[in-house]
Amino acid sequence: MALSVVLITHDAAAELPQCLASVAFADEVVVVDSGSNDGTREVATRYGARVITKEWLGFGRQKQFAVEQAAHDWVLCLDADERVSPELASSVVRALQAPATPVYRMARCNRFLGRWLRHGEGYPDWSPRLFDRRQARWSDDEVHEKVLYAVTPGTLKGDLLHESGEDIGRYLEKQNRYTALAAAVLHRRGQRAGLAELTLSPLLRFFKFYLLRLGFLDGLPGLVHISIGCMNSFMKYAKLIELQRSQG
Repeated sequence: MALSVVLITHDAAAELPQCLASVAFADEVVVVDSGSNDGTREVATRYGARVITKEWLGFGRQKQFAVEQAAHDWVLCLDADERVSPELASSVVRALQAPATPVYRMARCNRFLGRWLRHGEGYPDWSPRLFDRRQARWSDDEVHEKVLYAVTPGTLKGDLLHESGEDIGRYLEKQNRYTALAAAVLHRRGQRAGLAELTLSPLLRFFKFYLLRLGFLDGLPGLVHISIGCMNSFMKYAKLIELQRSQG
């Protein structure tokens, strides 16, 4: 089966070379860019990608737009700060020789504060990224988008490596944007929050990922990572409450 790798980008020139170099096995690479000013499009072109400019639609719709631009039905969806490990690349190639299912998931390994997280929220972070677009698609969610499908996905060996070069300040800025978007989505859906959500959501998240899923084994980076995740849960509902009180 022929494979298209698809990405959405915005000011990703620094991360893109490693990502594109890791998918040299693909039949084509499609990069959908939303107005970068740092040479992202030029970098993508230099690596042989087909570049399309598209105004920002929100994460889910932007990724689905990118999928629809692919020349082939089998797509592998990546972010610019991710790269395919050699073991995962081999698994993708083998799976496409005789697909047993239209959707495959892979373990996503996150690097945080200089350490590859192997527990908690950081790993295995199962992600269905390889699929036949005729039987799966991205949701329309503005944030926390997901692949929608009605089959049992296969599991690929090897890791999808997420190596963000962000410092804590930039990471927190991104999380602030994400929690605001998530709160707005919940508000539009009519969901409400109160004291229970503010208190229980962060506590349950900490218990699940730091204790049950052994996040403490990732040392200080693991503690900081889950602490920010718990703060995100709190801030999402705090912003939802703010919207409730300001807009009714």
